[in-house]
Amino acid sequence: MKQLSKAAKLGAAALLSMALAVPLSASTAAAQTPATQTLAAELPATGLNDQGPEAKPVQERGFDHLVSDYQTRDKADYTAESWAPFAKALTAADDVADDTSATKSEVASAKTELMTAAADLERADGGTFQTITNDVFWNDTDGNPIYSQGGGVFKFGDTYYWYGVHYLGAESYRANPTRKYDNQVSFRSIPVYSSKDLVNWKFENRVATRSTGVGSGANLGGAGWVGRLGVTYNENTGKYVLAVQMWHPGRGGHGVLLLQGDSPTDSFDYGYFQTWVENSPTSGTGDQTVFTDDDGTDYLIFSNREGRSRAFVSKFRESDSLRIEPGVQIGRNSEGREGNAMFKLDGKYYHAASDLHGWNTSVNHVMESTSSNVQGDYTGEYTLEGTEMDYSHVTQTGFFVTVNGTEQNTVIYAGDRWADFAWNGIGYNQWVPITKTGSRPEFHSMSQWQFNVTTGEWRVGPQNNYILNPDIQADRIIVSNVRGWRRIGGWSTNVDGGANGSRFALQVGDRGGVEQRIESVPSGEYTLSLHARGSSGQVVVTGANGSERTLNVPSSGGWSKRELTGIELPSGGATVTVRASGSGGFTVDQLSLVKTDDGPPLEPPGPRYEAESAPAVCQGTIDSDHTGYSGTGFCNGDQAAGAYAQFTVTPKADAGTATVEVRFANGASNGNARPANLVVNGTTVDTVSFESTGAWSAWATKTLTVSLNDGNNTIRLDPTTAAGLPNVDYIEIGPNT
Repeated sequence: MKQLSKAAKLGAAALLSMALAVPLSASTAAAQTPATQTLAAELPATGLNDQGPEAKPVQERGFDHLVSDYQTRDKADYTAESWAPFAKALTAADDVADDTSATKSEVASAKTELMTAAADLERADGGTFQTITNDVFWNDTDGNPIYSQGGGVFKFGDTYYWYGVHYLGAESYRANPTRKYDNQVSFRSIPVYSSKDLVNWKFENRVATRSTGVGSGANLGGAGWVGRLGVTYNENTGKYVLAVQMWHPGRGGHGVLLLQGDSPTDSFDYGYFQTWVENSPTSGTGDQTVFTDDDGTDYLIFSNREGRSRAFVSKFRESDSLRIEPGVQIGRNSEGREGNAMFKLDGKYYHAASDLHGWNTSVNHVMESTSSNVQGDYTGEYTLEGTEMDYSHVTQTGFFVTVNGTEQNTVIYAGDRWADFAWNGIGYNQWVPITKTGSRPEFHSMSQWQFNVTTGEWRVGPQNNYILNPDIQADRIIVSNVRGWRRIGGWSTNVDGGANGSRFALQVGDRGGVEQRIESVPSGEYTLSLHARGSSGQVVVTGANGSERTLNVPSSGGWSKRELTGIELPSGGATVTVRASGSGGFTVDQLSLVKTDDGPPLEPPGPRYEAESAPAVCQGTIDSDHTGYSGTGFCNGDQAAGAYAQFTVTPKADAGTATVEVRFANGASNGNARPANLVVNGTTVDTVSFESTGAWSAWATKTLTVSLNDGNNTIRLDPTTAAGLPNVDYIEIGPNT
């Protein structure tokens, strides 16, 4: 809704949460009056009308709890600049809470001022990094499974709440992930979990169950489908509204079910069932999520149910959020899209969705706003950078969480790994960061990373696997060109029957193989591990300096784990090659390349500057006829000495020495290198040799070291021969020292 600012909206939300959530000790509870002891039970039915000093409305009683809770904040935990306005607002709020004659408007005003000041509190310690590990089942803080399919994370007050659907199949798959559980989508409940750091999640309640009423005497237990949900807060009614897809034979078929509760963790009750959103060609929705803009306005992001070719943005009704207003179509694709979701970064809106093929994985298709209006015009679709190599870390679009940190803004992509086949099925939550590394957002596919929710900063985790699609699960069918792996001779395929009961494995033969070019690894010592069976073969790890380490794997009738330790790699690109020794099938699975030496935490990649995007200058043409490039194309320079590519860059830190990674392809048929002068701020500082990469679609990374000034700098690659430059994709700036 748009009546209150974002901070005020979050404040009102936190207030109702605390009305239910403040714990009482046994002795304290015994001392309460019967009316106080039954507060939680009364809240859903109380409403927001003035009832006098003896029976304060929910909002006022919640305000008392809110003030009491904020009085426990420790001044030493926060910066002096942020504490002063907070302390002033808290004193004023305490005065209003003690005034039994205070009106509802006075209470609301005091709440807004207090929560606005609280939203601006900055921790003096800068927060801490917490570790997010993908490719495993996640548990809550009590060690129980997190069931959260098709949901979303929403921040109310100073707490994040995660809602999702618990299906029967999630239990089956978790108990045995080595077999299929087709069509086990029987609804169990909608759980809610809470967290302060987006990593550690506490189970709070089941806000809806099979007995939850859905109008006309029906309940959720009778629904044929329940899924794809989001939650918003309405400041006019003081209610939290949950919007969820439902198909119910007793309620007229498909539609959006709207339930409401008095706190984020309350049991939600029936509000309305809307079978059709105006302007959509079909009843119900295809896939849907809830997006809340910076001004607090709430939107339903969805596609039409049949065909799912149209993308819509609809407002929730301002008065009570119990209706979805007419949809505004922002895009259309005749092939259909699912997993429709929205995020906002650096003032632009991004609509993301996946291929329409039944919960399976794909790249993310993005449309970008061309104005400041979320319901305005958008670009055509383009592929989200970083989702190509492993189909979005083997996921479908789920939802996004935006963290506006003290140091940077980071969007978290919450992938939905849900499909009816083993090791790619019901229950995996895959979260990765999305950042702006140039003119467009980039998806950072990692198996492990660390995040600081206070600053918004992230870094690669110490146990991250640098190989993408290592379990050969990205392709949902048998293919001859496995996603993320380039064939280099012979034959290759993914085959049924992987290690440890998984669905697929990689097989190569006829003395051929496949390779994966890893764009960047930090310098250090690594361990390569994998499972293998069948004929003999080799796995080779090649560093950016050309160094090679080879793991020779003998033939084996069954799966056996193989490992190569002590692999020294310099910073920059690396290549993993899988080769068959003979004509028979050499089969591998669960490949891993992990950094094993101790050292400082790994930093995320720096800003990325695409060669095809201004202010970059390409003396040649911007082309897109060779696959594997980043962004929308690459610089194909003229074949002439001096036909340069130039970038204008601004390092994140002050002046100093920084690394520059140049992504290029040199597929010249003569196999010759293409040298160029490295010119920084008008001065030639080095000569760089861009070696052959074997093909124009085979991209490599060259790491350079330069000195940069504070502010804008120019970096020019100036070819010294008539052959000109290689094709240049982008440059990426590492941290200054």
